[in-house]
Amino acid sequence: MPERDIICIGCPMGCSLNVTVENGEVRSVRGNLCNRGVRYAHDEVTAPKRMVTSLIRVGDQGPPLSVRTDKPIDKALIFPCLDAIRQARVNLPVRRGDVVIERVLGTDVNIIATRDLG
Repeated sequence: MPERDIICIGCPMGCSLNVTVENGEVRSVRGNLCNRGVRYAHDEVTAPKRMVTSLIRVGDQGPPLSVRTDKPIDKALIFPCLDAIRQARVNLPVRRGDVVIERVLGTDVNIIATRDLG
C-alpha cells in the first residue's frame, strides 16, 4: 500500500504523520499525538484545502485592503480564487470581517476584510 509522509498543521505540535492509502482512501495514520492529526491526514489526502490571504484594490487608488477566505478553500481553487480577488475592487468604508466577495467561484467560501479601512 502506498504511504505518504506529511506534517500535521492541525495544532502547534507539528506531528510527522505517516499515512497509508489504498484505492484513494486512508487506511491508517501513524505519528499523531492528538485526534486532530487523524482528521488532518484524512482531509489532506482526500480533499486538501487551504486558507487564502491576499490584497484587494480599493477603488482606483489608495492602499490595498488585506483580505482572506473565511474558511479553507479546495487547494485546486487557490489560483482561480486569487484571480477573482485580483479582478475585484472594494468601496470604502470597510470593517474587519465584512464580506467583500460573497461565495467566491460559486463555493460556500467568502472573501472577508481583515482590517478596518476608510
